[in-house]
Parts: sequence; C-alpha cells; structure tokens
Amino acid sequence: PRAKAAIAKAVNLPGGYTVSWVGQYQVMEQAAKRLELVIPAVILLIALLLYFNFKNWVEVAIILLTLPLSLVGGFWLTYWLGYKLSVAVAVGFIALAGVAAEFGVVMLLYLDQALIRRQARGALQTWHDLRLAVIEGTMLRLRPLAMTLTLVVGGLLPIMFSHGAGADVMKRIAAPMVGGMFSAALLALLVIPALYALWQKRRLGLR
Repeated sequence: PRAKAAIAKAVNLPGGYTVSWVGQYQVMEQAAKRLELVIPAVILLIALLLYFNFKNWVEVAIILLTLPLSLVGGFWLTYWLGYKLSVAVAVGFIALAGVAAEFGVVMLLYLDQALIRRQARGALQTWHDLRLAVIEGTMLRLRPLAMTLTLVVGGLLPIMFSHGAGADVMKRIAAPMVGGMFSAALLALLVIPALYALWQKRRLGLR
C-alpha cells in the first residue's frame, strides 16, 4: 500500500498507460482474499464441531473466546524471528488454532468428568468443593497435555533449524505453532479452568 501511494504521488502516467503489481505481491493479494473466506469458515466449522460434542453453547463460547489468547505465543515468536505475514504463517496459525481448540475440548471433558464424579459422591455442595473438582480435573489433564506439548514442539524444532530446500516456507508454518503451543498450554491449564469454575458456580448456585 505504501509503495502504491508513493508511485501514485511521484509518477504521472501518460494516457493509455497503467501500472500493475505482479509477482509475490499479486500472489499475496490473491491469498489474502482466499484467507478472508477460509478463516471465518474454519472458525464456524470449529464452533459447530464443538457444539456437536458438548451440546452446550457456554462451553463452546469458553473455547472460542479464549482461543485468541492461545495465539499470543505464536505472534511473539513470529515477530521475534522477523517473519512477515504470509500464506505460510497464516497456515501455521490456523493449525495452531486447531490444536488450541483440541486442548480446550479435552480440558473441558476432564473438568466435566471430575464434576460428575463429585456430584455422584454427594461432595459438591459448596464453592470450595467446586474448586477441588476443577483442580482435580486440571491435574488429571496435566500429564497428557505436557506429553502433547513435548511431542509437537519436539517434532517441529528440527524444521526451525533446517536449511534445505523449502526450509523458508516450512519455518514460517512451524514458527506460529512452536511459539503458540506454550501459550495454548497455559491457557488450557489456567484460564479455561477458571472460567469453567465461575460458570459452574453460577449455574449450580454455590457459595
């Protein structure tokens, strides 16, 4: 946009002449238009799949509203590495969003199961009982989440240090996922359980 504005200001074209931008710029413009359709479609598809799984829009909202927070680590690493927004980077963020949504889904399933177990024992009478149930569900999810985080990051790190053919593109796909996995894990362990506890407290009328 800045180059277009500079040329439009500095160059006076005679009649019958035009300026067109081709090459990588043209490819980026076309990709950006496709992403304007793909990204909302992906979010809508994730929302529908979550609803079919939970049959509850509140839990769907918890995941979708916290999903942008899980991308923070990916943005920081991409910025730190000096990568510009490109199709490869966008693909990396879309993949990261899918993994972060999976983290949230499994965490909510563990929390629901912990809540049901306490209700079956008659041990869910107060706000303190609810907090214990949330802590129990979160701790049960801790080890599987740590294993997933280690495997994904460990599998992507060789790509980040590669220098062969196609490495530049693959690095830009991997960078958002490597950085975002850590923020997604923290989100699943801290933010989602806290929001879940507040929602269940209000739903169950606990004090």
